[in-house]
Amino acid sequence: MKVRDLMTTNPVTTTPDTPLKEAARLMVKHKVSGLPVVKNGKVVGMVTEGDFLRQEANRDQPYRFSLLDALFGDQPASPPNAEKVGQVMTEQVLTVAPDASLSEAARIMVNRRVKRLPVVGTDGSLIGVISRADVVNAFTKPDDVIEDEIREDIIRRLLFLTPEAIDVSVSQGIVTLSGELENRTEAHLLEELTRRLDGVIRVDSHLTFEVDDQRIEKMYPLS
Repeated sequence: MKVRDLMTTNPVTTTPDTPLKEAARLMVKHKVSGLPVVKNGKVVGMVTEGDFLRQEANRDQPYRFSLLDALFGDQPASPPNAEKVGQVMTEQVLTVAPDASLSEAARIMVNRRVKRLPVVGTDGSLIGVISRADVVNAFTKPDDVIEDEIREDIIRRLLFLTPEAIDVSVSQGIVTLSGELENRTEAHLLEELTRRLDGVIRVDSHLTFEVDDQRIEKMYPLS
């Protein structure tokens, strides 16, 4: 599954010149924790709940910091009396392409500790937003849909096997595979492709095979 399949299209956005109070109202109204900041159709920043928290925390602090503070990143992120989104937004925005895999988007969010990613086109224009909640939704795929994808998309169309030859059962996202295939490579491919399906939590494989072609290849490598 690709990012474009789950992203929110026409997301709520703001601009660098938008008053902070208005941006806050938008976040509350639409129940989101962050807004892409857009200028001329391009993403130029991101404003989040964290930016508002830092703004409030710095409100009664003098706007000055030492050289050591500057070097080690302890300076206030924005002036304590900032009024516009552009004064508090994060300018170095993490983005993702619409054709990126859902797994890639999830890795970025986990590794960089962000809750949402703007989805941008090749020209940098905003076309959507994908959030952690969107990724979670992928795991709500019904068991019968997962089973059908395994039988039709993987077994029949990708591996060119007879679906009836493989016993496939899915319960709460856990897939059980059993049956005998012609060789070990086919069994391995079926297991791996099934693991990569959105909504699959675990694969319990009881597949057997007639020929261990991988072992034969190791014993008699092609020159």
